[in-house]
Amino acid sequence: MKTLYFATTNQGKIASMNRDLAGLDIEVLPVDMDIPEPRSEETREIAGHKVRVAFEKIQKPCVAQDGGFYIPALNGFPKAFVNFAMETIGVDGILKLVENKDRACEFRDTLAYLDAERNEPVFFEAINKGTLATEPRGEMHSYNWGPLHKVFIPDGQTKTLCEMTEEEMQAWLKTRANDWYGKQFADWLKLQA
Repeated sequence: MKTLYFATTNQGKIASMNRDLAGLDIEVLPVDMDIPEPRSEETREIAGHKVRVAFEKIQKPCVAQDGGFYIPALNGFPKAFVNFAMETIGVDGILKLVENKDRACEFRDTLAYLDAERNEPVFFEAINKGTLATEPRGEMHSYNWGPLHKVFIPDGQTKTLCEMTEEEMQAWLKTRANDWYGKQFADWLKLQA
């Protein structure tokens, strides 16, 4: 079995990547390191930086991910500054800012892969559109990545990601499979074999 290292300690992200790569004889393990992020609104730039730092340190095939949350009614805020927004105003602050505004939103996620055969990372990107709930709903589970899952209702759904069972979330992800960066990455890895 091959090992792929993920520059994260987020168990939801690790579990998701292991599911995406099921059947490829690859085990995904976390790399616990502090990687300072560049100030950027672009998830691609941040993910690329993180994977370069992680690979430089461990010298083994690794991935890094960065995500942003974009609310058009707020000029895109919080963009790639999701962690800062969660630490300062939190989900309740985000909901306060969108009161009486269009509640459309989207997650933008970028996965970057780097190994010894490449000089530059390979990128895989996904956009998941949805609507903000009016209040946090549901409970955090191991398959949820963060507190925004309590307020994000994917297009075509009525539940927040935290209200969904793991089976419901997987069914939703399957409808997004071709757009999901994990599926794109798995398909690319198959072509590399």
